[in-house]
Amino acid sequence: MKFSHSWRRYRKTILALFFCSALSSAQAVDFMPVQDVQTGMEGIAKTVIVGDTISNFNVKVLGVMKDKGPSGHLILAKFSGPVMEQTGGIAHGMSGSPVYINGKLVGAVAYGWGFADGTIGMITPIEDMVKLWNIPYEKKLTNTWSDKQLIPMKTPLMAYGFDSTSMEYFKSKLPQYNYETYDTASSSSDDIAKPLEAGGSVAALLVDGDLKLGAIGTVTYVDGKQMVAFGHPFLKHGSANYFMHNANIFTVVKSYESAFKLGSMGREIGTVTEDRGAGIAGVSGTISSGIPVRFHLKDIDMGRDKQSNVKVIEDKDMTPTLAATALYNMLNKTLDRSGAGTAKITYTITPRNGEQKSLTRTNMFYSSESISEKTVDEFYNVIDVLMNNRFINYEISDINVETEVTQDKKTAKLVDAAASSTVVSPGDTIVVDVTLEPYRGEKVNKEVFFTVPKDQPLGKYTLEVRGGGEIPLPYVLEKQKYNLTDEVLRRLKVYKDFNDLFDELQKTDTNNQIVVEILEDGVSLVNEEASTSSVKKAKLQGVEDKPSPGDLKKKKGSEDISDGKDDEKKNEKTAVDTEYIVQGDGQFTIQVMSTKDRDKALAKRAKEQVKMEHKLELEDQSNKKASKSNSGKKDASATKPSKDNPSTNKPAEDKPSKDKPSNDKPSKDKPSNDKPSNDKPTNDKPSNDKI
Repeated sequence: MKFSHSWRRYRKTILALFFCSALSSAQAVDFMPVQDVQTGMEGIAKTVIVGDTISNFNVKVLGVMKDKGPSGHLILAKFSGPVMEQTGGIAHGMSGSPVYINGKLVGAVAYGWGFADGTIGMITPIEDMVKLWNIPYEKKLTNTWSDKQLIPMKTPLMAYGFDSTSMEYFKSKLPQYNYETYDTASSSSDDIAKPLEAGGSVAALLVDGDLKLGAIGTVTYVDGKQMVAFGHPFLKHGSANYFMHNANIFTVVKSYESAFKLGSMGREIGTVTEDRGAGIAGVSGTISSGIPVRFHLKDIDMGRDKQSNVKVIEDKDMTPTLAATALYNMLNKTLDRSGAGTAKITYTITPRNGEQKSLTRTNMFYSSESISEKTVDEFYNVIDVLMNNRFINYEISDINVETEVTQDKKTAKLVDAAASSTVVSPGDTIVVDVTLEPYRGEKVNKEVFFTVPKDQPLGKYTLEVRGGGEIPLPYVLEKQKYNLTDEVLRRLKVYKDFNDLFDELQKTDTNNQIVVEILEDGVSLVNEEASTSSVKKAKLQGVEDKPSPGDLKKKKGSEDISDGKDDEKKNEKTAVDTEYIVQGDGQFTIQVMSTKDRDKALAKRAKEQVKMEHKLELEDQSNKKASKSNSGKKDASATKPSKDNPSTNKPAEDKPSKDKPSNDKPSKDKPSNDKPSNDKPTNDKPSNDKI
């Protein structure tokens, strides 16, 4: 640990000395105001085509487009020369290329015309770009600029270490940015820190470490430790904290749509602090901590055990997606396969503020299609909810993730359950005996002890017995099951404060739990058909019949699961962990009574039970007597006629005896077997309180 701290101090010292010496040699440059720019003026622009060598190409001014850009005027220009012939026109990644006329800096190449000549484009004036250094800190820009004709010279995202599946997941979570991503490689010079210079390359990273994801563009102007680049917005997030890196260009890749620079993202040298209409601005020598994310992943089947570390930018929109994409990618790389499996994930999210609580959660997931994607869903949702809650600024310090994955299907169906009693009083404990049937395994039993709340109102209630993920996860994680939008998800529940929200996240049921609870008023998963049958027995929900939002029974006049009021009373429940993802659910109807009424009801039940058992015993004895009598009759009919009594020479069956009744008739002392006895035990018997 001492070595690590010493190395960090040494690294920072070297970086500081390096930048001080490098920046002292920078030469000031004069600016040409946009009002001085005239049609027909000619100049040069600078950019990198290969490596870190800066090349020039020609520029000719065609005119000024007033108030056409996101930050003001734009300068229309024609570009030419060997570089343009080599690349086929302005390429993505050339954005920010500085333009000089008569030795004065005019601005940065930034825009092109859609579906037009690639050698014609627009220049963002330098005066607008350097204003980025003096903008007060602002966490997020709300307004966006767009022009369907003007196309920013995009800075495609270079992805290092990510697979294509992970990048598709990433883009699906952030469709509004319309990202283009390209796989890239590392360069032998990536570990060398280089000073930034106008016309050179620079990278703005969203993910750093064992994985890298970011955009490569061109530096427009450097003044001391400050720099401006791109000439157009990257994400337009206002005040930012992207990781600023050196970049090395491999080549310019030609394309039918548009050419782009392919390069590596080198050494981290500073922080991008602003991302606005006129471009990005950054500071060299200041390293952003971001949010470190540590992964420890195990493939139980293959015996693989991998650890990986990344850091992602702190951004309310992007951090959840970036962290989840990194986990998704690391799972894909560790498993080296796609398809079905069971995963157990434990993650801890630690806040920057020591007075706020860390969140630790463990859950299990099974998927028949993509276990990697299934595993990251809840992880994404929880980070999203924490960072976008309406109560406090929950800044994340770091995230730790541990995951175990196997191809085995570790699921179990809830096939039976019995309750010790369904007539109870507030404060009583109900013992629920649950039978689980694991996939291709032997049945197992679990006991769940549920205590009826002491303040539970008297009356009839539905006692739900279910797997932890079998009904919609309460409010916060509902999106996971129904693919709800963030906006709908946030409206599903009204919380009193952040602690209320945090507790909901922390205590939300997990898929490997058996949960017993009294269902909320107005919300029921009881099947309408089953609700009209016996109150002691309810249909188990089929494993494939997942409840949908339309299956939730709502209060009359209610438009949502929540009635919009803060509910002081928490829904009481008991949960027991298992080794399986528990599927299925069922319900009991319980009667909550006063202690006096409960005792009377139980005493009556006990008396009826004794009476029933006595009747069963008498019936059993009667059946035994009848059986013995029938057996004696058969023996008598088989006896030979007596020689001393000629009247008995005929077979007995031809003429029944007149002296005693025939044994073929039912006995008057025993109930008839032609119809069921009304005294037969019913579902009121306590031992039959089963699902």
